[in-house]
This record gives sequence, C-alpha cells and structure tokens, in this order.
Amino acid sequence: MTSLRHSLKLNKGGVISLVGAGGKTALMFRLARELSRQGAAVLSTTTTKIYMPNRKQTAIVMISESAGDFAIGAREILKRNPHISAGSRLIPLRNKLKGFAPETIDAIWRSGAFRWIVVEADGAAGKPVKAPAVHEPVIPQSTTWVIGIIGLEAIGRPLTQRWAFRPQLVSKITGLALGAVITESAIAEVFVNDNGIMKGFPAHAKRIAFLNQAESRERLEAGRRIAEMINSHKTAGFAGVLIGQTLYEPIVREYYPAD
Repeated sequence: MTSLRHSLKLNKGGVISLVGAGGKTALMFRLARELSRQGAAVLSTTTTKIYMPNRKQTAIVMISESAGDFAIGAREILKRNPHISAGSRLIPLRNKLKGFAPETIDAIWRSGAFRWIVVEADGAAGKPVKAPAVHEPVIPQSTTWVIGIIGLEAIGRPLTQRWAFRPQLVSKITGLALGAVITESAIAEVFVNDNGIMKGFPAHAKRIAFLNQAESRERLEAGRRIAEMINSHKTAGFAGVLIGQTLYEPIVREYYPAD
C-alpha cells in the first residue's frame, strides 16, 4: 500500500485539513503532488504560517488577500500547472508565508476553481507531538477530511519543549508529568481526547489518524499498537489509522480502518 489517495479513497474532491505535529507540511505537499498527478486542480495553503515553499514542493506560489481575485488569477495559472500554493502575504524576514483566514478558504472552495484544497491548519514548530491551545486548530468549515498527524519519534522521549509543542498542555490531557517518558498510550490519548489535536473539527468531516515517522521496525510495531488503541476508542469516531513516513517511500506502510 503506497498511495495516500487510494488508502483514503480520495476520489471526488474536497478540502483536507491537516492538524497535529511531526510532518504536516511534508504531508501537505505529498498529498498535493498525488492529487494533481492526473491534472486535477489542487491548492496547498494554510490557516497559520508555513515556510515559503521551495521549487521541489510547488512550482507556483500566489499571494492574494481576496478570495475572488485569487480564484480569477488561479484559473489562468491552472491551465498550465495543476498545483498552486498560496497565502495572503509574505513575511520576508522570516521567509514565511502567512495563510488565509478559514472563511477565505471556504470562499475559495465555493468558487469552484479547485477540485482539491489541502490546508495546514495547525502549527507545531517542528516538534513530533503537541496539544492545541484554545485558539487551535484553525479548521475551515468546508473541510471534508481532517487528518491528524503525530510523529512516532516522540515515543520514549521526555515530555519537554525539545520534543513537544506546548508540553504543559500535553501533560494536562495525557496525565503524564512534565519530563516523563512519552508513551504509546499518551500518543493515542492526544488523538482521542476531546482537547487533543482533533479538537474543533467540523461535525461532517471524516477523521483519519496518521502516525508518521514509521521508518524502523520498532516504530512500525509501536504504530500498530497505537492504531489498535485509537480504533478501540469507539466514541472518538475515527474512520481509520494510517501508519507511514512522509519523507520516504512508501509513504503509507499500513492502514487500519475502524471496524
């Protein structure tokens, strides 16, 4: 099993929001590449901030504060290139791209310019695990899939700022003491807890857990145990759990649909 598109049955089009930590940006561009491969129009963007995309990630970056103006300009570019990345403005001193408000992404989706919109809807400062603050994540209401991602690299590491974004909040929802070893059950709790990374998802959206950084046998086995914990938590309502590696092939190593 190697394709995100086929594993997740992404066929008709929609808005995919990525939340959590440990590989969202890499996942966003991998998804965009897969979805645009056969000519489907794809937008990759964010409701927060991302580093300015490089040429390997995207050939076109557009800047616009108006959903209407952006959609008009995008239609012309899409005749030549099916994948566009975009945001509302550049932050030159930080080499970052500021994204769109969620309402702007909803308006871009309604314009019909894109078959797919992939949104990085959360920030984690490059850490493999996080818990969201009150204002996070920032998910557009037009979202049809929410993919929550956590890096398996976090397992066995201490719950500190080196390995966790907002470790105090991770401690609060998992019960782990600050500095304690991050366990498999704590990773599962970050997904299923009401205040975990999937917080605030639109009720109609399909939710998938993505356990990233499964580059070794040990991490793959840990991912399998976490997947069982998530899928056994019936009230959490996940459609399934992917175990994979956004920086390597195959990106999807195993998929466990919910019963």
